[in-house]
Amino acid sequence: MHVDMDSFFTSCEILRKPELKGKPIVVGADPKEGKGRGVVSTASYEARKYGIYSGMPISIAYKKCKNCIFLPVDYEYYLKISKKIMELLKSKTDRLEVASIDEAYLDMSTLKDYEKAKEVANQIKKEIAEIGLTCSIGIGPNKLIAKIASDFQKPNGLTVVKEEDVIEFLKPLEVKKIPGIGPKTSEILKQNGIETISDLQKVNKNTLREWFGKFGEEMYNFARGIDDSEIITKYEAKSFSRENTFEKDTYSIKIIEEVIDIISKELAKEIQNESKRFKTVTLKIRFKDFETHTSSLTITKFSNSEENIKEIAKMLLRKFYPFEKPVRLIGVKISNLIHENKIEKEKSEKGVKKITEYLEDEETKKL
Repeated sequence: MHVDMDSFFTSCEILRKPELKGKPIVVGADPKEGKGRGVVSTASYEARKYGIYSGMPISIAYKKCKNCIFLPVDYEYYLKISKKIMELLKSKTDRLEVASIDEAYLDMSTLKDYEKAKEVANQIKKEIAEIGLTCSIGIGPNKLIAKIASDFQKPNGLTVVKEEDVIEFLKPLEVKKIPGIGPKTSEILKQNGIETISDLQKVNKNTLREWFGKFGEEMYNFARGIDDSEIITKYEAKSFSRENTFEKDTYSIKIIEEVIDIISKELAKEIQNESKRFKTVTLKIRFKDFETHTSSLTITKFSNSEENIKEIAKMLLRKFYPFEKPVRLIGVKISNLIHENKIEKEKSEKGVKKITEYLEDEETKKL
């Protein structure tokens, strides 16, 4: 089962301000009357009628609908509501995968019956409605079909796809309904006369492999509803990152380094809260014309130091200085992570090994 909250951020805003219901709402960066930087995080269904969608530059969203209600992202508030929903979902299954702040997969295989799963889904929808929100749910034989099904009747939908109905269910859908097929891949497929999943089902695996490499093989399976991915109950973050888009493009290394200081402090706090350490720091820099570069450095010992992040990020920044073009965005990522408990365990094991080697040494035995 895949549970996907409907227009989550805007729905949360309506929850605390009911007078916003039915109005076009955009949650994201400040539009600054069409001069703002950043993007749309979520748009209500009323705002989507104007062609506004997640990821769209906020300046374009403003031009499409100046009368929309633009609100800043209040992530802490949304996270608080998300935790309530995830606790609710945990009560319905022993195996839950929290895929993001507003979606999750539930293993319903113990029920062994689609009708019973549908009953659980209706109960989930009822309990989420009591919180004041709506969700769309998809039920299928695997994660892929459940996810596609949850999007089938949005908002507030419930779609059940049994194993024997998978191929027919997929056939009329656009290829972009398959997770991982974005605009660029869709365009390549379209140029080859492939617009629906039915069209995709007619293409052999070798051809798709030639066009898209390993993902071509996955695409071949996905078009047939084949997905053997497991429910991941515990997710370990592989990296932490922060980005900042400047209000005005800048040549000033001083301004950029000040932002790196702020980002480094936030990343250090986050990794310390998770009791983790990093070895790799990556700097991302985007110029005015959207040309983007990254540069990384891996250190010899694991660290959780704010100073280390700052120093390395600033050193990597110097590789691009002096700037030939003004800088639009700067970002820092820390990766190659390890939990502190694992470090202590490795130290302990090394210590035992050294003591053992010492006791087995022939000179030691003589003494």
